[in-house]
Amino acid sequence: MIDQYADRWALVTGASSGIGETFARVLAGRGMHLVLVARRGDRLTALAEELYREHGTQARVIAADLAADGGIASVVEGVTAAGVEVELLVNNAGFAVVGEIGSADADAIDDMLALNVRALTRLTYEFLPAMLDRGHGAVLNIASVAGIQPVAYMGSYAAGKAYVLHFSEALWAEARDRGVTVCGVCPGVTKTEFFDVAGVEGWLERNSAVQTPAQVVKESLRAMERKRPSVVCGWKNRVIAFLVRLGSRRRVVLESRRYFRPRNGHEPAGPTEAETPDPVEAA
Repeated sequence: MIDQYADRWALVTGASSGIGETFARVLAGRGMHLVLVARRGDRLTALAEELYREHGTQARVIAADLAADGGIASVVEGVTAAGVEVELLVNNAGFAVVGEIGSADADAIDDMLALNVRALTRLTYEFLPAMLDRGHGAVLNIASVAGIQPVAYMGSYAAGKAYVLHFSEALWAEARDRGVTVCGVCPGVTKTEFFDVAGVEGWLERNSAVQTPAQVVKESLRAMERKRPSVVCGWKNRVIAFLVRLGSRRRVVLESRRYFRPRNGHEPAGPTEAETPDPVEAA
């Protein structure tokens, strides 16, 4: 794993807001230099300038849509051209699509899986081998508590996050004896743009287990430093994850309907209302 932060390089995707931006701020405060990746280049540039003023941190900005053709290649080419040796990869970029089967936007779901699953996998395989060769480094893959169970009305998102969690834990087992840590991070409800983007506005106000991005980042880095294969962020989320494993799969998925039932659905309105969003970086 990382033996020191200072003067090492971290690559953070989805760095323009939320958890990704917080990772950038925290890592810069620990002396790391940064490769910042997201679609919103103006936000990345402003963040890079701020981190340089506050911490003297070098930052490379790469404005790229990782779900689009050529997006991943532009990141790899940018890192290679800059001669950057990535010590920590934070695969954070992602978003959710919430909706009923009959009204689901198949193109949005394709984009979501391209970002949440394909881009994360490809970037991991682009940068992890060099870490193994050096004998140090780490990868943090942002999964979700939704990846611990099937979730009605966001089945593709939950299934994709289950992939991220299992993928990360499997690579942890392969890499742990070679000085490199891979950790799957499972945040719960977090104070970011995520739920508004997913079309479940107001969900933050209705949930009692909300964390801040700073709390998620703190727990993620602590789990990485302790060489853990995965972490569920927040004690309430850990309790929920434990209870989910005790219940039957039928009961668990039926219960999930109450939380993400779309507006104008075929069942009585639940505690939230949702509609299919446009895809953006949010997690």
